[in-house]
Amino acid sequence: MQTNIRIISLKASFRPAVFRSPLKFGSGEVRQQSLATVEAEVETVSGKRGRGIGQILLSDLWAWPGQILTHDQRDAAMRDLVHAACAVLAEAGRTPQHPIDLYASAKSALMALGDRITAERKLAEPVNALTVLLCAAPADAAIHDAFGVANGVSCYRAYGKEFCEHDLSRWLGPTFKGQYVADHLQSAPAATMPIFHLVGALDALTAAQVPPNMPDDGLPKTLEQWIVRDGVYCLKVKLRGNDVTWDVRRTASVSELAAATLLGLNRRELHLSVDFNEMCPSPDYVIEFLHKLKEARPAAFASLRYVEQPTERDLEAHAFDMRKLAAIKPVIVDESVYNLDQIDRAFDLGWSGVALKTCKGQTNSLFYIAKAAAAGRFYTIQDLTNPGYALVQSASLAAWSSPLIGFEYNARQFLPWLDIELQTTMNEVFRVSRGQIRTQGLETPGFGYRR
Repeated sequence: MQTNIRIISLKASFRPAVFRSPLKFGSGEVRQQSLATVEAEVETVSGKRGRGIGQILLSDLWAWPGQILTHDQRDAAMRDLVHAACAVLAEAGRTPQHPIDLYASAKSALMALGDRITAERKLAEPVNALTVLLCAAPADAAIHDAFGVANGVSCYRAYGKEFCEHDLSRWLGPTFKGQYVADHLQSAPAATMPIFHLVGALDALTAAQVPPNMPDDGLPKTLEQWIVRDGVYCLKVKLRGNDVTWDVRRTASVSELAAATLLGLNRRELHLSVDFNEMCPSPDYVIEFLHKLKEARPAAFASLRYVEQPTERDLEAHAFDMRKLAAIKPVIVDESVYNLDQIDRAFDLGWSGVALKTCKGQTNSLFYIAKAAAAGRFYTIQDLTNPGYALVQSASLAAWSSPLIGFEYNARQFLPWLDIELQTTMNEVFRVSRGQIRTQGLETPGFGYRR
């Protein structure tokens, strides 16, 4: 097709992203990460050129937790992976293709990079598949963005048969014959999109809980202040997963404070999700949590929309049947899914839906949307504190698809000063008002960065 692209160049760069305050994961605290940016230059078969940008935080604590390697060792290996992924995709991109076909055809070569980097660096803990996906994500995104720019359209208007040489059956099997990604997207981006605000396990809810080392930088220091400033009514609550009494108390406290603060703003709507960061020993723990939460604060239970990845990520080693839990509240699979077989496996085990993260790759996210639609499941769009261009990509994905409620946006909490120029240029996307951002403008070529 004349719209297909070949890769002229893929170039990666890195800079530090220092967090305003620590972000707590089950495996530790994030204080600083590398922000990887990939710039792509492409050319269509008809000779049109375009430049694209992809960006992601190299979140080793999320993708590659462990006990032996240091953060610096993991970060160095992940930078190598970003460069290696650029080389693999550039080689695959010598043949003109649609970005979806380009990434999917190179997937096996990309996944082999984990073993290669492990051997080259003699790593005591091997690079896993999720880490490879994360490190390949900015190059994949840059290619999609450049494709849209070269063809003068939003990427999301280029996922149908007018631009795609092959339908989804090439990658997802015969049941997808005649289907394209565009069939599972909106015809235009949503005008506004609710955002989920992160309530970390270390976050202060009220002024009395603010730690003395919290920066005095003019931004809110408590959940109460964030709600007053931004009107957020969708909250993601980080929990421990190994102390049910604490988890119930924390969720109830968040619910009570949020409901009261929102009522003062003449808002009654409140949506909660909870994230146990894989720390729950089994679904039974979550079922106990839900029963106790309903007893302790019925309003919090009623506001709870879904539970995110409560158990350890290995679906084969921990093949829990989620049906009993899912009958009480939807349960979303996240870290467990890094290929198409695993999403099928998760649905077979009774998981209610899947979490999309652009750090797993734009192409993979599009495939998961189609798979979820075919299985009658829903999906959420989450982030890893996506700043800058990564945030816009995530917002664009949410605006053009149909996620459950809204999407996560916590860079404004932890990396508020990163890419100020882009934030100013795209103020409507980065500024939260009444709990939402404006997304109707995300229809310019590529992912919508250009103004």
